[in-house]
Amino acid sequence: MKMKYKVSALAALTLISAGVFAQDVVKIGHVGPVSGAIAHLGKDNESGARLAIEELNAKGIKIGGKAVKFELIAEDDAADPKQGTAAAQKLVDSNVNGVIGHLNSGTTIPASKIYSDAGIPQISPSATNPKYTRNGYKSAFRVVADDTQLGGTLGKYAVTTVKGKSIAVIDDRTAYGQGVAEEFEKAVKAAGGNLVGHEFTTDKATDFMAILTTLKAKKPDVVFFGGMDAVAGPMLRQMKALGINAKFMGGDGICTADLAKLAGDAMADGQVICAEAGGVEGTQKKGMEDFKARFKKRFGYEVQIYAPYVYDAVNVMVDAMVRAGSANPSKYLDALKKSNYKGVTGTIAFDEKGDIKNGALTMYTYKGGNRSEIAVVR
Repeated sequence: MKMKYKVSALAALTLISAGVFAQDVVKIGHVGPVSGAIAHLGKDNESGARLAIEELNAKGIKIGGKAVKFELIAEDDAADPKQGTAAAQKLVDSNVNGVIGHLNSGTTIPASKIYSDAGIPQISPSATNPKYTRNGYKSAFRVVADDTQLGGTLGKYAVTTVKGKSIAVIDDRTAYGQGVAEEFEKAVKAAGGNLVGHEFTTDKATDFMAILTTLKAKKPDVVFFGGMDAVAGPMLRQMKALGINAKFMGGDGICTADLAKLAGDAMADGQVICAEAGGVEGTQKKGMEDFKARFKKRFGYEVQIYAPYVYDAVNVMVDAMVRAGSANPSKYLDALKKSNYKGVTGTIAFDEKGDIKNGALTMYTYKGGNRSEIAVVR
């Protein structure tokens, strides 16, 4: 038996040295909240990364002439900044070749310093706070438009299209919620709109009666919420209970497939208007629909919101490695900066800060419990 084992081991070594089984392993890190109130969004992101990795491995990608196997190293940050930095350090210690994430601005921004110090490229598929790419880190990229465009577009829309006369704002004090709310307010003021109040909550709150009662006295016809769908759903329920019949607006954090379920019968058709950072038009729509079909077949549920951007982020990173002929972060970083990749979310190219060029936004409402596209704007 011992001799048999030695022979088979020797045979295996011979095969490996001959290149039959030789594959370099390329580790792609992913971080998102797969626990906590927005775990459904974190799972959506992680699944987008997983699908990209599986399809790349099926294609038999070569980098620098060598066959490679991609491995997904997934971590949970629970949408908590402290856990986010711990997850980032764990990925650095695991010697990942690149990182896709994090989902939230509040976790992405502090983690970005850790990746920068380690020289590891990071692409966020969903963090929209402008500060993320304003710190001067050469390793930081994002594939969606930022809050300046997101909040700005929604603020102008609230005044010029929705014709809001009395506009109230609520934010959850996170980096994302506060950032998008501030940009919304700036755009409302610039468009000549009337802001009647700004209240605050948290991303873990469930009772909004006090702040909603305060706003009800000011008779708003538009309420903007800077935060995520897990808070927006119960907030809509409590608005209905108090008889606040205002339009409800928000950024991509609320603009999910799950919002209607979280709000229940409190959400009237056309009441909610939201914008998602990203969007496809014309011939690009088929690519997105094909992706969504593959995603549902693989995981058994519909895309929530960010999965296509995660999928593209993985592919953009790997495309840079292939063009550079190396998965070494210091060697493919320059190629990543020069990306011009046609993905399911559109063409991805980065400006000097690492932001996506010509980023699109998609405006949505909800009818019959389903998200309905209004328009793609740039």
